[in-house]
Amino acid sequence: MRADVNKLMGGELGSWLDAQQGMRTDAKEKASNRGVKCAFILLPLLALMWFGPSWDGSIKFFITLFLGISAGSWIYAPIQKAKKEIKIGINSAIAGELGVHYDHDVEPGDEFEAAKQYGLVPHYNRDGFEDQWFGEIEGHDFRLYEAHLEQRKGSGKNKRWVTVFRGAIIQMQFGRRFHSTTLLQRAGKHKKWFGLGGRADHANFDGHRLDYVDQVHPAFEDVFEVWSDDQVEARTLVDPTYVEHLIGIERAFSGDAVRAIFRKGEMIIAVESGNLFESGSIDASGDRERAEETAKQFASLAQLAVAINKTERGHESAGPSSSGIVVDDARNLGAGGSALGGGFGRKGI
Repeated sequence: MRADVNKLMGGELGSWLDAQQGMRTDAKEKASNRGVKCAFILLPLLALMWFGPSWDGSIKFFITLFLGISAGSWIYAPIQKAKKEIKIGINSAIAGELGVHYDHDVEPGDEFEAAKQYGLVPHYNRDGFEDQWFGEIEGHDFRLYEAHLEQRKGSGKNKRWVTVFRGAIIQMQFGRRFHSTTLLQRAGKHKKWFGLGGRADHANFDGHRLDYVDQVHPAFEDVFEVWSDDQVEARTLVDPTYVEHLIGIERAFSGDAVRAIFRKGEMIIAVESGNLFESGSIDASGDRERAEETAKQFASLAQLAVAINKTERGHESAGPSSSGIVVDDARNLGAGGSALGGGFGRKGI
């Protein structure tokens, strides 16, 4: 199900990490030297400002805050750079073990525009993307990366950035042909009359109308709603067996975590999963543990995508893949989330 970290640590990855000890030591020393320089220069200046001229207290506060943040960023920069290099090395090795690829930097594309258009992610004012995994899984093109979306809240001195989404965006070719656009969204998200008239019969997404699709599975309607521009095809895509698997996935991710759009022959999934894949550290003693955690996290999300995919005949993908990722039967997802390596989702939108 996931990369053999023991094999990696006993081979090239372990040798590479051993060779990075000097880089880690240099980074810590550089950060320490920068801290001494900042203390030597800034402390007398700040003392003069606070106990010298009678400036307005709020001006003194903001100058102190600005200088403190700037100094802290400069001091920490060597540590941050070292952690990034270690992270890229570990994650690239894990990806290589699985027959896929890893890039730290991400340029989101049409899949993220679709996620925004159809409401898989909330409105935001600031974004950040990192940790891209891509390649082929179970014979289908696959792309996964982490998105961090924030809104500006409050006004005046109370302005602050609030995280509204942090998790994975997954794009994957679907295992059977379809031509419609079908949305799996949280139940109750689209209502009539500003939420006062019950569920709407249709919803518009930047001019694209999707109609509500009646389902026969009562448990499903409590969790998801289906919206589509092709009622017949939507029912083929989201059949009763598939519904059971989706409900199991919801349990595995501890509630309101998963939503998806099926369009242009592919599926795009948004799942709130927190800050993932942070395998880099300045402390070498935890390298193995962090690599294990990253391998588990990626396997969980890759398996999520495959579990809600289908083969050309409409059956769930299962068994060993050419990528080295083994996918358990999706029916196991409901049993405490074991097939996903445990749930680590958060409250959805």
